Amino acid sequence: MTDEDEGSGKTGMADRPGRIGVVGGGAWGTALATVAARGGAEVTLWAREPEVVDAVNRDHENAMFLPGIALDPAISATGDIAEAASCPAILLVSPAQALRTVAAGLSGALEPGTPVVICAKGIEQGTSMLMSEVLAEVLPEAEPMVLSGPSFADDVARGLPTAVTLAAGSVERARPMAEALAGQTFRPYLSDDLVGTQIGGAVKNVLAIACGIVDGRRLGTSARAALTTRAFAELSRFGRALGARTETLTGLAVLGDLILTCSSPQSRNMSLGMALGEGRTAEEVLAGRRSVSEGVYTAAVVVEMARQRGIEMPIAEAVHQILSANRDIGEAIETLIQRPLRSEG
Repeated sequence: MTDEDEGSGKTGMADRPGRIGVVGGGAWGTALATVAARGGAEVTLWAREPEVVDAVNRDHENAMFLPGIALDPAISATGDIAEAASCPAILLVSPAQALRTVAAGLSGALEPGTPVVICAKGIEQGTSMLMSEVLAEVLPEAEPMVLSGPSFADDVARGLPTAVTLAAGSVERARPMAEALAGQTFRPYLSDDLVGTQIGGAVKNVLAIACGIVDGRRLGTSARAALTTRAFAELSRFGRALGARTETLTGLAVLGDLILTCSSPQSRNMSLGMALGEGRTAEEVLAGRRSVSEGVYTAAVVVEMARQRGIEMPIAEAVHQILSANRDIGEAIETLIQRPLRSEG
């Protein structure tokens, strides 16, 4: 595809949704609500926490999850999920492992064909389903789309330049939604690779924990660069086995997101890995957080899927063993370094 094909084509203003419901009042949901409001939409933000609803409506700020960011008055918050579901387009921003339950709350309230943009990154435990597969099972009346790519909530909310991927069943279906979200500092590129777009966001969370461990152990930036590169090789093998396309793997949703998540402690997954590398336990770190580190829940699923398909993923395997079997980190690193020599290709 050309750049024009991917993100900058125009259709009529009437195609853009004038109202957008954002389901999930955490940092990322609030940041995306600001994106939609900047695009001119009236935004209904559903939050589970009454204090978030009150603060957004009274103070125009989500002090619990995104403090210090002034919110547009066009964003109204609600504790009634049906109010968000009444909008002609939905951004679904619940954590991956809660997506099934939250999406079920929208059932019966959506008009057939309503775009529901999945903004969570993960694979469901127990079923090994991608988020779009969960949505198709729970909300078959919805038009599934996926938003993914290198994007921290704080950067997006502050209006710093960000480019992401918006995937749907076809590029033309995604275009009106992309136009509703696009702005001077937020650029969605279009894709029709729903599978590949989701795989990048899910698997990179697991691999970012490994990069965080490298930083936490003070192994150096050379080691982190090497690990990130080999992590991309693992992610690519996994993605191709599930049907991801090459341009997706090397694009924003996979390589771009991996680079961001593996290089900054702003990443919840990398910061978790850093704490592990410094000697803390996952339980200690997670107990002090309101936000979710999706890689903790995705690691076991990714490793099991890889084993079933005969995909070699030693870094993901090491992360899984550290998280679920309390494997010694030093031993895991030594095992990776001492793997048999082989051709890089």
